[in-house]
Amino acid sequence: MDELDKKILAELQDDASRSVADIAQRVGMSATPCWRRIKKLEKEGVIEKRVALLNRAKVGAGVTVFVTIRAARHTDDWLNNFAKAVDAIPEVIEFHRLSGDLDYLLKVVVPDITGYDRVYKQLISAVDLSDVSASFVMEEIKSTTAVPLDYADSE
Repeated sequence: MDELDKKILAELQDDASRSVADIAQRVGMSATPCWRRIKKLEKEGVIEKRVALLNRAKVGAGVTVFVTIRAARHTDDWLNNFAKAVDAIPEVIEFHRLSGDLDYLLKVVVPDITGYDRVYKQLISAVDLSDVSASFVMEEIKSTTAVPLDYADSE
């Protein structure tokens, strides 16, 4: 990955709906070589997919909740059942296994506290959990989907 690839990726992370011609102009190259680079980055899996980012409040999911979980057991079967249960809950938009005192972190988006309560009840009815704790986001100070590119290998 060279500096041009990084510039292209930065442009796509800023607005993936831009035309190839616009991206090419912004990074200082012509459209066809830019398009080839984008296709190569997609083929290599650097670009996983392109999506539209929605305003959560405008689609009725304006409350964000971070849920920390301690597992009741640490077995493959338990984890597989837990992962299936979490996957079946569309309000869970992120699911992470952690090191340290907590085992899992979920990022959940819901319309209100009642919506979170439904998610909570669905979770605890699906698998045995040792502890579940929820923190409601009061204010989102920084949120981005852009990955820093300073760490990407340069040729």
